[in-house]
Amino acid sequence: MHVLVLGGAGMVGRKFIERLARDKQLGGKPVDKVTAQDIFPASPPANAPFAFETLTSDLSQPGEAEKLIASRPELIVHLAAVVSGEAEADFDKGYRINLDGTRYLFEAIRHAGDGYKPRVVFTSSVAVFGAPFHDKIEDEFFTTPLTSYGTQKAIGELLLCDYSRRGFFDGVGIRLPTICVRPGTPNKAASGFFSNIIREPLNGQEAVLPVSDQVRHWHASPRSAVGFLVHAATMDTAAIGPRRALTMPGYSCTVAEQIETLRKVAGENVVKRIRREIDPVIDKIVAGWPRNFNAQRATALGFKAEANFEEIIRVHIEDELGGKFVA
Repeated sequence: MHVLVLGGAGMVGRKFIERLARDKQLGGKPVDKVTAQDIFPASPPANAPFAFETLTSDLSQPGEAEKLIASRPELIVHLAAVVSGEAEADFDKGYRINLDGTRYLFEAIRHAGDGYKPRVVFTSSVAVFGAPFHDKIEDEFFTTPLTSYGTQKAIGELLLCDYSRRGFFDGVGIRLPTICVRPGTPNKAASGFFSNIIREPLNGQEAVLPVSDQVRHWHASPRSAVGFLVHAATMDTAAIGPRRALTMPGYSCTVAEQIETLRKVAGENVVKRIRREIDPVIDKIVAGWPRNFNAQRATALGFKAEANFEEIIRVHIEDELGGKFVA
């Protein structure tokens, strides 16, 4: 099996490729080649049992998608995107990359010919939903986003459903919760602080909290995100029906509950490294996001995530910190 990962140098893409290297197969089929595309080179996974190719390119440039699918990969995982804060700050860039790049990809597959019909896993976001919200967002809730990023992802979902309905490819859209705790350094995502207030204190560094302690949000770990991709890539799509976009399971909690869980796991000295400083721009963006979900369809179809925020913190400590943190 040949797997193409768009956005393969990013955190989730890298972890997905590492999972493929460990498992050596996907859905019972041996993985013999992985191509990782991004705007900067992706690092090869350690001890990869397959051929690994890294391509540096911009999916939003006309003609690029045709080159990327020329070798007919059986699975395409589409992670390439401008994150929420950047898409809101730069309207043109957000639509060029998040929407135009996606449509170029879908069109390239449609015109490939020779019966080519890959599985396409498209990563969407809970940002496709907008206020006013129910206490728990059910699967039938309207997609009325209040950010440009959410709008771009919602349009991508509609395209995915229509191109799948027409038989051009076999698509699965997964609306990711905020992935927490993200390893590495802060990025431009408006949701980045959810990870920052856990990651930096555990590393002995100060973190800034730009919103109220009472902000509630929907989370899953990077480990769960990779699990979502694997399941979406291998599941029987006949069970999904025409609504190809699924809200992934996660755990809802307030920032205050995040901090209290950090205190329980790591102690008071770690929590003291969080500094509160309201950022009106971030505060406004986050206010338009949903807070809690009832992800019945995805759960019934076999997708799984953490049951509480303590599990999410402990996954980070285990996967990224070698089981240790700065007390």
